[in-house]
Amino acid sequence: MKKQEFLDLARSRVVVLDGATGTELMQRGLPADACPEQWVLQHPEHLRDLQHAYHDAGSDIVYTCTFGANRERLKHYGIDANLRDMNRDLAKISREAVDGGLVFGDIGPSGLFIAPLGDMSFADAVTAKKEQAQGLLDGGVDGFVVETMMDIQEARASIVAIRDLCDLPIMASITLDHHGRCLTGADLLVTVVTLQAMGADAIGCNCSTGPADMIAHIRDVKPYARVPLLVKPNAGMPKDTESGTQFDMGPEEFAGYVAEFIRRGTNLLGGCCGTSPEYIRQVKAAAEQATPVPPADDVPSVLTSTRAAVEIARDRPLTIIGERINPTGKKALQAELRDGTMDQVREMAADQVGRGANLLDVNVSAPGVNESDVMAEAVTTLTQLTHAPLCIDTTDAEVLEIALQLYPGRALVNSISAEGPRLEENLPIAAKYGAQLIVMPMSDDGMPMDLDSRIRAVETVARAAADLGYGPRDLAVDGMLLACSSDNAAPAKCLDLIEWSDRTLGANTVVGLSNVSFGLPGREWINSGFLAMAVARGLSMAIANPTNRLVMAAKYTADLLNGRDEYGMEYIRFYRAVLHTHKVVERGTTADYEAIYTPEDGVVPQIEDIDEDGIEETLARRVYAD
Repeated sequence: MKKQEFLDLARSRVVVLDGATGTELMQRGLPADACPEQWVLQHPEHLRDLQHAYHDAGSDIVYTCTFGANRERLKHYGIDANLRDMNRDLAKISREAVDGGLVFGDIGPSGLFIAPLGDMSFADAVTAKKEQAQGLLDGGVDGFVVETMMDIQEARASIVAIRDLCDLPIMASITLDHHGRCLTGADLLVTVVTLQAMGADAIGCNCSTGPADMIAHIRDVKPYARVPLLVKPNAGMPKDTESGTQFDMGPEEFAGYVAEFIRRGTNLLGGCCGTSPEYIRQVKAAAEQATPVPPADDVPSVLTSTRAAVEIARDRPLTIIGERINPTGKKALQAELRDGTMDQVREMAADQVGRGANLLDVNVSAPGVNESDVMAEAVTTLTQLTHAPLCIDTTDAEVLEIALQLYPGRALVNSISAEGPRLEENLPIAAKYGAQLIVMPMSDDGMPMDLDSRIRAVETVARAAADLGYGPRDLAVDGMLLACSSDNAAPAKCLDLIEWSDRTLGANTVVGLSNVSFGLPGREWINSGFLAMAVARGLSMAIANPTNRLVMAAKYTADLLNGRDEYGMEYIRFYRAVLHTHKVVERGTTADYEAIYTPEDGVVPQIEDIDEDGIEETLARRVYAD
């Protein structure tokens, strides 16, 4: 089945999936301690009958009985040697059962966690998933489903493995707890943003806590999904009884959720544990009465970490990319990186996030540093330390791939230019792992100084990126901000490129803020002044030092004055934090600048013990002073 055929099907109507396999096979004699895949090969008639019943009940797609047919799980039964043949033969049974229907190869969790949160390397995980996927391809599947994932890294490895082998459609679903997160912390928004960027063609959740909770998750992520959304709930919550595990929801009650699922944006519906062909029959009948909501053609630009998502846009508050994890000009950090230690990296990360950085730039390139090893260690360290998404800052293709394999989310790559090696080597790597791009307006001819040449370089990258599935919102054009001390026109040129990128190309924009003031005194004055100008012209992100005294104040005030901070709430939080930290609340006093904001004090809002009346009085006093 071609990917476009799958997408067309999901847009034309609600696609009905199958129901449970394991619980249904148990009712047909599968022993509790048996390997389901091996038992089915010994008793193929039971799977044929079940899947034929699902097909007759209205299932457009059935899953192969290969949920646990991966090397790690089959090792427990001592039957992993013939893994590929087992997957092939199980796929053929499903093909026979639903002659003329669609069969998707089922890839379930291995039971192991993938680096950086687990011991299994990403490369080994890809290899393991690839051998299972190849067996399913040999059996003639129409597509794949990567399901019941508890670690987003395993889902990522599965998609990479399948994409290395074929271009068939891929569905992916995670299982969520009562807090709406999988075992390693990702919620459905993080999952949708991360996996659709890697090439998944439908994403959702299965198993989990039953249909009621899933509706809210689908509702919340629908505006961010440019692919169809799927759900496969259990028949309520399982209960242990004398006669075995029972589920508390019958077919009619289960199907009663279908209309609301579809109204909230679900495009593919089926059942998981406890459901049977009768459940699917009623789901099909209910689905035929509703019109699906298609995926969005234009979704917001979002970056993710394991547990967080950051939306980037010109009409949202300016995104700050913390610049400090960069050894340039930092001898102590260079020495630590050469030694392979991460003490300063941890300290800089925590300090920057604490002071308002939304993302963290990670650059470990310095003389004598093994960039590949140190980048891997830095990504591992930061993933475990902070929820802030990372900006991988390297021009080395090998280092880039190592970092993106390890990173369990959607990263930002700094940077891709129109220079041959960057387009030919780095861009495909970034696309493989779904990273967003900082586009540097440079070409093989060097650094262009005029606006038209910079635009041509950006357009070259944008065209190449579009061929790999990127849209304008997946790009952040670097304004190429140069020092005004050497070129008085440099700030204006940068602002012109920002405005063109925002209004004409429709891309996000970014600047390395400290470049503009190089060689001049009072650098923070210049940086903060330029930042305010750039926000007014459409700047989305700034690579900056969030511990800088004036820059963060300029960021919050520029957001406020340009309508990017609704009701001024972020500005007020920032201002309150400054007041709270420094206790500048005495009536009638006028504090100097150093008293209200010093480099060693953070700006994270700590407002639970603030006297609200005192704050409002102080704000009014400042406004009407003198």
